[in-house]
Amino acid sequence: MRVIVVGAGVLGTMHAWQAVERGHEVVHLEREAEARGASVRNFGLVWVGGRASGEELATARRARELWQRIGERVPGVGFRPNGSLTVLRTEAELAVAEEVLKRDDADERGYRLLDAAGTRALNPALRGRHLGALHCTRDAAVEPRTAQPALRAALEASGRYTYLPGREVRDVVGTAAVRDDHGDIHRGDLVLLCTGAWTGGLVRELAPELPVRRVRLQMMQTDPLDEPLTTSVADADSFRYYPAYRGPALDALAAHRPQPPVAAEHRMQLLLVQRLDGSLTVGDTHEYDQPFGFDTVEEPYEHLAAVAEDLLGRPLPRIRRRWAGVYAQCTDTTRVVHRERLDDGLWIVTGPGGRGMTCSPALAETTADLTDL
Repeated sequence: MRVIVVGAGVLGTMHAWQAVERGHEVVHLEREAEARGASVRNFGLVWVGGRASGEELATARRARELWQRIGERVPGVGFRPNGSLTVLRTEAELAVAEEVLKRDDADERGYRLLDAAGTRALNPALRGRHLGALHCTRDAAVEPRTAQPALRAALEASGRYTYLPGREVRDVVGTAAVRDDHGDIHRGDLVLLCTGAWTGGLVRELAPELPVRRVRLQMMQTDPLDEPLTTSVADADSFRYYPAYRGPALDALAAHRPQPPVAAEHRMQLLLVQRLDGSLTVGDTHEYDQPFGFDTVEEPYEHLAAVAEDLLGRPLPRIRRRWAGVYAQCTDTTRVVHRERLDDGLWIVTGPGGRGMTCSPALAETTADLTDL
């Protein structure tokens, strides 16, 4: 088969990977020179621990297996099975961790509860005051800024993959064929639209009632830290935003210990990941109401820096980058992704929300199965 993939973010790239792995030819179209959206503006987390039970957790676990296999073949992806620590600073936060450890799927998530000494033994960089941490051994990380180019280089080595950047798809012409803004027509047996947060233009024409919304976030990156951060790190505000932690203990935490005003206003949690160059990616916020502002605001960055420094027990390195990003999320947030057949030989796959980097290998695998690739 000849497969046309539109969109070179991580979801589109993983769909191209699945097609080539199954012996097919792929033409990969991207409107930018490189992917510039949420696929590079994220933490690079393969985040299993916080996923909702059922389909979402199963998808994340399968994706974690696939990421490891891909990482072994493509070192430029930067895969590392570093796990994560959600640091607990109050008795109410500790109660949430103790509650989730009693659930039937705790082992599937790789949960362990560590005391303060165990937390520092696993991640000596965490020198701040805390009671311990919820350790998720199944979590991992990749490098978002290098993963897609590294995957494309491996695909090109197959001889069955062609990457065409700077090509915006303007029209669908016939069955399984698209026309780009150069006037070129690309014909195949299957067209997969993996256009991420680009929901206007042709996407709106083809799917005017697309059940996805756009979410904006702010993040930052530091200069290199002079020591290893051996795991990814979260603060316990993450409990408020990931479905795995819902329950009576979280209700009690929310009722008796509300977030600080800045964190509540910007729907914040702290996530902290060390890049391979030693720098730290720090975030994030969540903004749902459009139109989004064009600028970034300082108060969330100040809050994130203060929380990170409290956990590390030291000042952060100099902030060298700040950015905002936008991703597409299903309006029904219990759905892992929106996957729809729009016409013969034409599918759209979008809306994984903040799960895109985590789940994309498994989402692409399922698409390949559904479309008989």
